Amino acid sequence: MLAGMMQGLPVHEWAELDTDKITFSPQLLDYCKVNACGKYNRSWTCPPACGTMEEQKKNILLHRKALVFTTKHELEDSFDYEGMNRGRDLHTNLTIDIGKSFARILEAGGFSVYGAGSCPICSGKDEGACAGNFVARCAFPDPCPHPDEKIGSIEAAGIDVTELSKAAKIAYNNGPNTVTYFSMITYN
Repeated sequence: MLAGMMQGLPVHEWAELDTDKITFSPQLLDYCKVNACGKYNRSWTCPPACGTMEEQKKNILLHRKALVFTTKHELEDSFDYEGMNRGRDLHTNLTIDIGKSFARILEAGGFSVYGAGSCPICSGKDEGACAGNFVARCAFPDPCPHPDEKIGSIEAAGIDVTELSKAAKIAYNNGPNTVTYFSMITYN
């Protein structure tokens, strides 16, 4: 099933692994607590609203398998923030598309989608948002208007992406002047 679904997509690398191979690190949540990305207490998929790492780990481990996939984006140099943002937007669009494919295949749900950073769904539905520019305007603290489409944050779940790349046997770093983004879908 996965090989057919992933064929032809602009994915750099992908792998399937057992969820019990995923490493969780509470130290990662320290970045959340200091609000390094500006989403702490401002998004349903970021702390504290997303739940504790233990709660998220329990939910992830309810699924037996994880599809981990990456996209790689070339940059002009290591300070090419526009290129990084373009790459993240492309990666996010791909994550949304792959999540929709899982929804069609797994009719009863039974899967969760995790992407790079905070959930982008509301920005794509907000008429004021620039098309393709995912600067999410989450409804938080109001109820999430799209709970079935919500994309969790790998980082906010406390998942160590370096260790995730090792477990999946895919590259974390793809060389100078590149950026690599990770997403994960858990399922049975």
